[in-house]
Amino acid sequence: MSTENEGAAVPPAPSAPPVPVDAPAAPASQERPVPEGDAAPTTPLPPVPNGAPANSNGTQPYAAEAGANGSQPYAAEAASNGAQPPVAPAASNGAQPPASQGSAPDASWPPPPPPTPPYADSGIAAGAAGAGADGGGGAGFGWGAGYQQPAPKSGRGRGGLLAAVLIAALVAGGLGGGLGYTLAKNDDNSSSTTVSAADSGGDIKRDPGTVASVTAKALPSTVTIEAESSSGEGGTGTGFVFDTEGHIVTNNHVVADAVDGGKLTATFPNGKKYDAEVVGHAQGYDVAVIKLKNAPSDLKPLTLGNSDEVAVGDSTIAIGAPFGLSNTVTTGIISAKNRPVASSDGTGSNASYMSALQTDASINPGNSGGPLLDAQGNVIGINSAIQSSANGLGGTSQSGSIGLGFAIPINQAQYVAKQLIKTGKPVYAKIGASVSLEDTTGGAKITEQGASGSDAVEAGGPAAKAGLKPGDVITKLDDRVIDSGPTLIGEIWTHKPGDKVTITYERGGQSRTVELTLGARTGDS
Repeated sequence: MSTENEGAAVPPAPSAPPVPVDAPAAPASQERPVPEGDAAPTTPLPPVPNGAPANSNGTQPYAAEAGANGSQPYAAEAASNGAQPPVAPAASNGAQPPASQGSAPDASWPPPPPPTPPYADSGIAAGAAGAGADGGGGAGFGWGAGYQQPAPKSGRGRGGLLAAVLIAALVAGGLGGGLGYTLAKNDDNSSSTTVSAADSGGDIKRDPGTVASVTAKALPSTVTIEAESSSGEGGTGTGFVFDTEGHIVTNNHVVADAVDGGKLTATFPNGKKYDAEVVGHAQGYDVAVIKLKNAPSDLKPLTLGNSDEVAVGDSTIAIGAPFGLSNTVTTGIISAKNRPVASSDGTGSNASYMSALQTDASINPGNSGGPLLDAQGNVIGINSAIQSSANGLGGTSQSGSIGLGFAIPINQAQYVAKQLIKTGKPVYAKIGASVSLEDTTGGAKITEQGASGSDAVEAGGPAAKAGLKPGDVITKLDDRVIDSGPTLIGEIWTHKPGDKVTITYERGGQSRTVELTLGARTGDS
């Protein structure tokens, strides 16, 4: 704290010892104003009493050092390294003075009253504005011409009081540190003062519904599938336990290589591997069911959810073997529903169509066939395809995830899986009309001619009975907007044969609506 004179007026001496206030104490020495024409004061200042603890520069001891830079000693160091400084260095730099310095109040108090000075406004103003950093005044600084300030009787002004307070604070801090050290030392049988942490933080409990909790229950019911053709070609995918009899649900394109005389294995997270065989596969749905040979008796099927009740923004958990890294778990949300997706296994065979659940959970090649779970651990979809920035949609692209993954809704996959287990063949819903597979936005147009030269509208089929004709453009199925042929096929396959649907179509620039009952087609041919 600075002890320089701020140019404040000097009051008459009190009749009792002064009470410390927040104004600076008078300095130990004071220059008289320089008379005009003189180069130096001609009247000597009163002598300083013996024993006054003033420094050589006229400042109070310690207080000047503590305040020379406007801050407490060690404050900057404590802030920069986050640790308390040792007490001993505080004394070495003047922050902690010896207790013996200073002097007691003079017993001859009060001193005789000083003469009343003729205060000069100009002098006060000059002092307020021109006080130097060394405690002296510049030219024009001073009191009235006839005034001499009496010599101080004691060197303990406000600076001394602050120094005493600082000493007390530092001593208290040192005492606290010493007491803490003593208590810590007495409480420790060893010579070390380091406080050791407990060996264990206790049992870790994970609340139900957390990703870790859901994963712990789901992982034991997932498998990594390796499919190999008779020529030695193959790949890796994922599947999950569908029932206690050993049936595993996966994608068609995961097991396609092993369908005709190939080799198929399924490995659980505990390392147990089982040979398996294909029970049935549906290329259009991209769903397949395999069965473990010599299946264990403790299989726990995953709980199936309701994909129709899924909402955009719901949390998702994907389990799979991306690029062969088995038992990998990723998380995300449902990014969209009813996303029309056409994918292929890369063999040149017919494409698969789905009205998919879109998720941003990281899905890569090898995740195919694995479960997409909700936050409660229920299966809401089968991870099937990814959007590739290089190669478009497809299950075999080796490009990594870009946050666009697609899963077959479990309501559809469950229906298909049960059909495959029951008959070994898929059953598809149909309207009995061929539509263009061009990627358009105007709707699904019924072609003029069907595949292999057949009629575009099947005679006696659902579309024919509803009055649909070649050239008609279907724009809606129930309340779902249809923008292309693949979208119409994927939407039809979310239904079962026998379901009644409402078809909206355009003919000759007019929009019409008709109701029809979906037919059935068995097998992929």
